[in-house]
Amino acid sequence: MSRSAARTAPRTAAKPQAEPDRLSGPALRTFFRIADEWELSSNEARTLLGSPPRSTFFLWKKTGHGQLGRDTLERVSYILGIYKALQILLPDAAAADAWVRKPNAAPIFGGKPALERMLSGNVADLYVVRQYLDAWRGG
Repeated sequence: MSRSAARTAPRTAAKPQAEPDRLSGPALRTFFRIADEWELSSNEARTLLGSPPRSTFFLWKKTGHGQLGRDTLERVSYILGIYKALQILLPDAAAADAWVRKPNAAPIFGGKPALERMLSGNVADLYVVRQYLDAWRGG
């Protein structure tokens, strides 16, 4: 085969599935299970996901499938980490799920519930709550 033919020959190797494509469905299904356990309203859940359009949000909720961007996947990752940390720190599931709504005296919360900070709309606030819980559990 000539050099020019080798340069133009199509590649036959299969492309690996892109990370967001592979993770979107499981991320959505996990997020909505957590949202149910935390008793989030639709507006609260939408805000935590980065405020997607209402029609998109309800399609995701109904089907458990969708195409999530990296920002949304990052948000779900932090929420999953927050959920997991709470389950470790507060082995009583009801107490762990209620923690996000309880006033918190820690300086980063200013006497308000962690959920209020998480609902600011900034992914950085999800990160801060996650880091707080990781530090609390010594991780």
